[in-house]
Amino acid sequence: MAHIHLSDRYRDGASIIHRLDPRVKVIITLLGIASNVLLPDGAWTAFALSLGLVVFVCMLARLGAFFALKRSFVALPFVLVAITVIFTTPGRTIMGWQFGDHVLLITDSGVTRFFSILARSWLSVQMAVVLTAVTNIPDLLHALRHLRVPPLLVGVIGFMLRYLDILTDEALRLMRARDARSAGSGGSLLWRAQVTGRMVGQLFVRSYERSERVYQAMLARGFDGRFLTINPHRMQERDWWALAGTVTALALVQAAGYVLRM
Repeated sequence: MAHIHLSDRYRDGASIIHRLDPRVKVIITLLGIASNVLLPDGAWTAFALSLGLVVFVCMLARLGAFFALKRSFVALPFVLVAITVIFTTPGRTIMGWQFGDHVLLITDSGVTRFFSILARSWLSVQMAVVLTAVTNIPDLLHALRHLRVPPLLVGVIGFMLRYLDILTDEALRLMRARDARSAGSGGSLLWRAQVTGRMVGQLFVRSYERSERVYQAMLARGFDGRFLTINPHRMQERDWWALAGTVTALALVQAAGYVLRM
């Protein structure tokens, strides 16, 4: 394979974080993301505290202090879609440009909002990275079922995680076949668009046929829509303490975000 398998994101271990109930880990992650969303713009102290919590969890999980930090940079370019808030948010003008009859202004409030959005997104991605690193896929799916996530949605997520790499391999084979048969074909934009369209159609047909074969094979083996796991998923004392500690820590983060800005 020329890519990294999704299961490689899981880091097996025996740390206290790994041993937590998967439902607790999912709830803690969702609470952390919600806390980031609720923080006001410019709450830099609170954002720093949230980052400290992520680093602390990584160290408890024995992943390394900068494990999530290094793997979250890939999501930062997607935050650039919010760069327009720099120019559209009212506030004190920092600089501006004249384009004919139009004026483009950068405001202090816009800059603050943009970097706050950046911090929220970056921290949320780090929390998701830690969740997938300390929870294997079967346990994660089983936890979602326990948390009353619609079974159909859980099934779709499960099949996506299981077969996305297979579809990636299929697409890579199509690309290699195209390269092997396109020597001297010119490579114009129109030609590339036509070939890409045919490849997409071929990939859809192959994926559909494979999904039918896989589904029929699973039905023949007694599949009833559930993904089973050997984890009993019983809440223990450490799980309740983890939840209580998380709620307390996030409450302090929220207090820092609102009180220190007053």
